[in-house]
Amino acid sequence: MNRIFGRTLRSFSTTTLRFSEPTAYPFAKDAVISQSSLPESLNLGALRRGRGLIEHVRKELVPPEKKQWLETLFSRNHPDRLLPGSVVSVVLNHAPSTFTGVLISLRRRGVDSSIVLRNVVQRIGTELQVFVGSPHLKEIKVIQRASGKKGEGKRMRRAKLFYLRDSPEKMSAISVGKRR
Repeated sequence: MNRIFGRTLRSFSTTTLRFSEPTAYPFAKDAVISQSSLPESLNLGALRRGRGLIEHVRKELVPPEKKQWLETLFSRNHPDRLLPGSVVSVVLNHAPSTFTGVLISLRRRGVDSSIVLRNVVQRIGTELQVFVGSPHLKEIKVIQRASGKKGEGKRMRRAKLFYLRDSPEKMSAISVGKRR
């Protein structure tokens, strides 16, 4: 296994070094292709031995702003964490550009963490699942927390609020901020 990985890595590094200068596109003389070089933090010796690949991927995969979201909003113990029943607004790169809804599900899986928001638009229930590591996600805004402190929304007793699909009046009461 290590031999195969070492050969693959060796061939990858030689091809990267060979194509590190800009080259001409073979079918058009005006087009220039520039290949990116290896990152400076990459330790080739450790990777050839099969060590440190997962740590490198975890470190380089998520942008710093999303790491901060994972450490605060998606933490189990942080005081500013997201709780089911909170009203959250999400800004995306594509349509719908903004979506506001009640947080009915929260899945904590590191980079693969996701949330499910539900809203009623023109008497039709709509849900949106958003992955935190997605490049389409720009911003997460917490409009109303479901913590039960300081006059904020009421804290829910369930981790998943899928029962709100069957009772839209409860969901609208949560989003308006009324007590049930």
